[in-house]
Amino acid sequence: MAEKMWAGRFSKQADDKTNDFNSSISFDCRMYRQDIKGSIAHAAMLGECGIISRDESKKIITGLDSILEDIDNGTLAFDPEAEDIHMFIEQELTLRLGAAGKRLHTARSRNDQVALDIRMYLKDEINIIIPMIKELIITLCGISEQNLDTVMCGYTHLQRAQPVTFAHHLMAYAQMLLRDTGRLRDTYKRMDFMPLGSGALASTTYPIDRKLVCGLLGFNDITRNSLDGVSDRDFCIEFTSALSVLMMHLSRFAEEIILWCSWEFRYIELDDAFATGSSIMPQKKNPDIAELIRGKTGRVYGDLNTLLTMMKGLPLAYNKDMQEDKEAVFDAADTVKLCISSLIPMLKTMRINKDTMRRAAAKGFINATDCADYLVRKGLPFRDAYKITGMLVAKCIELDTVLEKLPLDVYREMSDAFEEGIYEAISLDVCVNMRIAPGGPAPEAVKSQIKYVRDAI
Repeated sequence: MAEKMWAGRFSKQADDKTNDFNSSISFDCRMYRQDIKGSIAHAAMLGECGIISRDESKKIITGLDSILEDIDNGTLAFDPEAEDIHMFIEQELTLRLGAAGKRLHTARSRNDQVALDIRMYLKDEINIIIPMIKELIITLCGISEQNLDTVMCGYTHLQRAQPVTFAHHLMAYAQMLLRDTGRLRDTYKRMDFMPLGSGALASTTYPIDRKLVCGLLGFNDITRNSLDGVSDRDFCIEFTSALSVLMMHLSRFAEEIILWCSWEFRYIELDDAFATGSSIMPQKKNPDIAELIRGKTGRVYGDLNTLLTMMKGLPLAYNKDMQEDKEAVFDAADTVKLCISSLIPMLKTMRINKDTMRRAAAKGFINATDCADYLVRKGLPFRDAYKITGMLVAKCIELDTVLEKLPLDVYREMSDAFEEGIYEAISLDVCVNMRIAPGGPAPEAVKSQIKYVRDAI
C-alpha cells in the first residue's frame, strides 16, 4: 500500500475500514482529465513564476501528459487503494519522475484542487447536456411541423377543454426545454470562476499568478475569497437544481406519453423498439421508457436534496462532508443524459393517430367557448352567452349529441341570435384557425413559435 501523502503526522497506518470509508477514487476517478489539465496549468504557472525551475515544470507537464495518454488508452488503470484521483495522479507522477513529481503540489491544497476539478467537470457536462436538450427541441420542432393541422383536445384538470393542435401541444414542451438551456447557461456563468490558489483555506505565501492559471484553463475569472473558493458548492446545487427542473419537464411529457398511448386515449403508438411486454399478459405493450423517465425524476430530486442537506450545516471552510457532492452531481448528470438520449429516438419513431385525436376532439364540447364567443359577436354580454351555451351543452347531453349536430331550432329556443353561421363558427378547424394570437394554436401562430425556438437555439 502506498504511503499516504499526509502520513508524516501519524504514527500508525490507517485502519483498512478507515481507508475504505475515506476513499473516493471509485467515483472521482472520472475527473482524471480535469485533474490532469488543472495540474498541467498549475505546473506551468509554478515554472513561470520561478517557484520551481522551468526544467522541473516541463518535466512535470510531460509526465502528466504521459499519464493522461496512458489512462486514455487503457495502459494505466486506477489504483483502487488510492485515496482519491488527486493522490493517484500525484503518486503516479512521482513514480515516474521522482523528486520533480513531488514539487507539483507546491502552493496548492487538495481543497482548492478538488474545487477546481469539480467546476471543470461540471462545465464540461453542461457543454454536453445543452446540445442534447437542443437535439430534443429540434425533434419536437420537426414533429410539430408535420402536425400543424392535427387537431386534438387541449385539457385542463385532465378534462377536455378547448381545441388545439398536436404541434401546439409539443411546442409547449419546446418552450420549457428552451428555459432549461437558459438555466444551465446561467449556472455555467456562475461556476466559471477559478478557485485554484485558495490553498487549504488561506491562500498561499508563494508568489503565484492565479490569473495565468485562470487563462490557461479557460475560466472567466478567479474566485475572490479563499475561504469561499474552497467551500463553495453553490454551483453543484444550482447545476442539480437546473437538472431537477429539466427532469420535471421530461416527467410531465413522459406522463402525457403514457396517457396518450393507453387504450383509453390511443393518440399515439410507440414503436416496438421502445416498448416492452408483460411476463404474463400477452396483449400488453408497456411504455417503460416513459415510465422510467418519470421515475428517475425522483432520483435527481434526491440528488439535489443530498447536496442541500449536506451543505446546510457546514462551517467554513472545507469539511470532508463535501466529498459527498460528487456522487450526487455525477448521478444527476448521468440520469439526465440517459433520459434525453432514450426519449429522442422514442419520439422520432412513434406513430401519431391523427384520426383518433380528432374524434376525441369532436366529442368533448371543446368548441363551447367558441359558441359563446359567437353570441358575443352578435351583441350579447359574455356572461349571458356563457349561460346560454352551458344550457345548450346540457341539452346535447340529454339528447346524446354534440353542438355541431344540434338542430338550429334548438339553438334558437335558447337565443334568437343564432343563425346558420353557428355551425361554421363551432367547426373544430375554424375554432383552431381563428386563434391566431401570438402563442396560439393556429397553424400560422405555431409556425412562428417553431421559428422562434429554432432561432433561439
